[in-house]
Amino acid sequence: MTAERAEEDTVAYEIVDNIAWVSFNRPEKRNCMSPKLNRQMMRVLDEIEFRDDVGAVVLTGEGSAWTAGMDLKEYFRETEAQGLGATRQAQRESYGWWRRLRWFQKPTIAMVNGWCFGGGYGPLFACDLAFCADEAQFGLSEINWGILPGGGATKIAVELMSFRRAMYHSMMGENVDGKTAAEWGLVNESLPLEKLKDRVTEVAKVLLEKNPVALKATKDAIRRVSEMTYDNAEDFLVRAQEAANSYDNDGRKEGIKQFIDDKTYKPGLGAYDKSKHQKA
Repeated sequence: MTAERAEEDTVAYEIVDNIAWVSFNRPEKRNCMSPKLNRQMMRVLDEIEFRDDVGAVVLTGEGSAWTAGMDLKEYFRETEAQGLGATRQAQRESYGWWRRLRWFQKPTIAMVNGWCFGGGYGPLFACDLAFCADEAQFGLSEINWGILPGGGATKIAVELMSFRRAMYHSMMGENVDGKTAAEWGLVNESLPLEKLKDRVTEVAKVLLEKNPVALKATKDAIRRVSEMTYDNAEDFLVRAQEAANSYDNDGRKEGIKQFIDDKTYKPGLGAYDKSKHQKA
């Protein structure tokens, strides 16, 4: 039998060239999310969110899976056996880090290298961008063992896919491959596994060149306005822009200066040189 992994070992991360590569680290369990993993993931997010040497975060999985969802034994059976209090605690721990990731300070990318089932849709949706391997498998298998897709998975299916596709995906319990996941809107792109990390690295490096205040404001705006009427969104975005300017007005002014006065860049072709206004 495989020795039980220590809580601190259920998540691994390293920082390379300002990118934090965070991994679900239970490959022997297809990276199922257990209460231990959920607690450790929150600690890791705490550690990296405001580090100066982290400008973007990639969430991936060790081994052949991204995550096969919630650990049926540890997350469901064992916590349910301890009563409602334990169940609610486990839910707070899992939903808590997904929520934290949705509103994370830095841009986040899901790099789905293999299986992504059930509860895995929570962190998938929490990441700002998502790329997967053609070989990856996506599935809401809850219907196959007698429950509905909980933990936000039903909401996520409706958010990311059309009504008909969300209904089919949730009711049939069939897996789809990476190419289909991209076609349906679960991820931005699907590509061969051997090219996945290079593509994600390329995207992360582009994000590192952007103004971090503007990136955070943009991330939040996209998530917020999806639930608003047009008029409410218009008003919210005016206030959000003003708030961002009050925090980083020098950055906005420098970008305009480099375009209008210096003529050193074109907004449609890349980011301005943010190093010229960064504080020491």
